[in-house]
Amino acid sequence: MTKQILIVEDDIAFGKMITSFLERKGYQVKTCANGKSARVQLERQVYDLLITDLQLPDDNGLELLAYRKLVSPNTEVIVMTGYAEVTTAVEAIKKGALDYISKPFRPDELIMVIEQALRQPNKIATDTSSAEVKKSRAQRLGFVEGISEKSKKVNDHLKLVGPTNMSVLIHGENGTGKEVAAKAIHNFSARKEEKFVAVDCGAIPKELASSEFFGHLKGSFTGAVSDKKGHFEVAQNGTLFLDEVGNLSYENQIHLLRALQERKIKPVGGTKEIALDIRIITATNENLHEAVAQGTFREDLYHRLNEFSVHIPSLRERREDLFLFSEYFLEEANQSLQKNVLGMSDQVEMAFLKYGWPGNLRELKNVIMRSVLLTTGDYIQLEAIPKEVLSFSEEKVAADFNTTSHEKQLILNALKEANNNKSLAAKLLNISRKTLYNKLERYQLEV
Repeated sequence: MTKQILIVEDDIAFGKMITSFLERKGYQVKTCANGKSARVQLERQVYDLLITDLQLPDDNGLELLAYRKLVSPNTEVIVMTGYAEVTTAVEAIKKGALDYISKPFRPDELIMVIEQALRQPNKIATDTSSAEVKKSRAQRLGFVEGISEKSKKVNDHLKLVGPTNMSVLIHGENGTGKEVAAKAIHNFSARKEEKFVAVDCGAIPKELASSEFFGHLKGSFTGAVSDKKGHFEVAQNGTLFLDEVGNLSYENQIHLLRALQERKIKPVGGTKEIALDIRIITATNENLHEAVAQGTFREDLYHRLNEFSVHIPSLRERREDLFLFSEYFLEEANQSLQKNVLGMSDQVEMAFLKYGWPGNLRELKNVIMRSVLLTTGDYIQLEAIPKEVLSFSEEKVAADFNTTSHEKQLILNALKEANNNKSLAAKLLNISRKTLYNKLERYQLEV
């Protein structure tokens, strides 16, 4: 049966473009330009999917979401968001939306989200909370998908390289989630039912590396009181993830290269070779290309490991994703600590936005865990977050004050010149109409 989709979008041209694309893909599509007409449609007809903008001339996505729950509870919902609407989009997920997609988006991205939404069992009918649905999706993918352009690029690369058997080198700062990305690649591969073995190369003593990687036989050296399988053999048929591979000594790099070239290993003290069928994924926070130039990392090994590379951006490079990750870590903290903290106060959200997050996702996760532990009410307050987060944000607020005030004045001037015509004001400011709406909401400017 052809799926019925209702799109609510006040940008007529954009709505027509989406409609035309989806109709070519075989969907039956109805488009509304405002919340009032969308409510009428939801009363008249049952739709499989509602796709709505969060910002509407006479309504908003959250209110329409609540209305849909009353009149058409079996209709799934996807919300379309802008940069400044991430927290609202997360709130929409908590209130029953299945997913959200960030503008601007490519048609193939929309199709992917729609197909995934229509495959999901209805949350209301199955009495499953939206938070559980969101988390199960992240667990199924093996990682939390961000909505920033840089995160979308990473997501595309992980899904592209996952089904192949290529060796992948993941690079990025500490705490950005390189191991999570490696697990996602594994979960996208045909090896997903086999083992994923993670090894911290920086924690292995130089003299024990061969034993750790390739195993040993009893009595092969002092302390070898029994046979031991190495990480390579344990990962047989699955994926071996070598974290901080740049920490390997030059001698151990040679041993690793030989194993990868020959696809065979020989345990320490043994004579029989073991054939390997594993996939290798490595990660580093160093610039291995520079290490090759300096002679501290073998060039032949570098090219063997770097058949495909993925860069994981820092959190400060994808601030649009901040509250998406915060929400996920909050759910994890609630489960771990058996608490039910609902979210963060506005002041804490502002402090999080201003903070630089040098420790990236690992630091964010730790801060939220600590804050949830210290929170006695429904929302995390300023006194629960670490001093360094708060002090940094206070300094940043002072530094940003003049810039913010200047931007506010530019917007007000443009609106005055355009006689409060937002489309014209956006053109005068050389920004999109949606960006103008976002800034009006962010600065709480009433027109």
